[in-house]
Amino acid sequence: MYTQAMDTPDPQQSALKGVPAAGTNALQRDFDARIDADRKIEPQDWMPEPYRKTLVRQISQHAHSEIIGMQPEGNWISRAPSLKRKAILLAKVQDEGGHGLYLYSAAETPGVSRHALLDALHAGKAKYSSIFNYPTLTWADVGVVGWLVDGAAIMNQVPICRCSYGPYARAMIRICKEESFHQRQGFENLMTMMKGTTAQREMVQDAVDRWYWPVLAMFGPPDADSPNSAQGMRWGIKRI
Repeated sequence: MYTQAMDTPDPQQSALKGVPAAGTNALQRDFDARIDADRKIEPQDWMPEPYRKTLVRQISQHAHSEIIGMQPEGNWISRAPSLKRKAILLAKVQDEGGHGLYLYSAAETPGVSRHALLDALHAGKAKYSSIFNYPTLTWADVGVVGWLVDGAAIMNQVPICRCSYGPYARAMIRICKEESFHQRQGFENLMTMMKGTTAQREMVQDAVDRWYWPVLAMFGPPDADSPNSAQGMRWGIKRI
């Protein structure tokens, strides 16, 4: 997701230390066997309650990020420099809305309502990627969001295509394909500006300077320092 790092644990550290051992009952053993065999867990399958809660938290946070992420770029639809750029940006923002809907649908499958997810977002109880709190001050920011922000998102999201939870993994395959288009259009937008006037090149450099460090922060802390990564990797929610 936008805020999920993909650093692999240091083999010299016990990254999985403290992770609960496999259960002793038959359902838990079957669940663990499916995870160990890289098989998918489907909504009708039994799953431990902590696994279900982790899925709801992660998928809903991802969905919220897609919806909130429409806003900084959507602000430029009416101010795009040409009809071509407006059409491209409209398609991109529409894609992001679709990603949010895919993910809300996936988040509902473990047994939570979409109304509950949205209520948590509106009440400030649910998180979304903080990268979308930064303003898009110029048209160059739109290109940088596509090139760098979506590029970082792809790096974080590709491992989720192999997620142990079937609905999430299947949604991510399509999302990653569309994000690749978004990343490419951002690059092409900036390349066009860099071939333009001195003022346009300075605008691009200013946007890159402002977004560079926030984009790096999207990769988060090392997994060994994360309270959730070790268990998530044990369950196969994130597979490198």
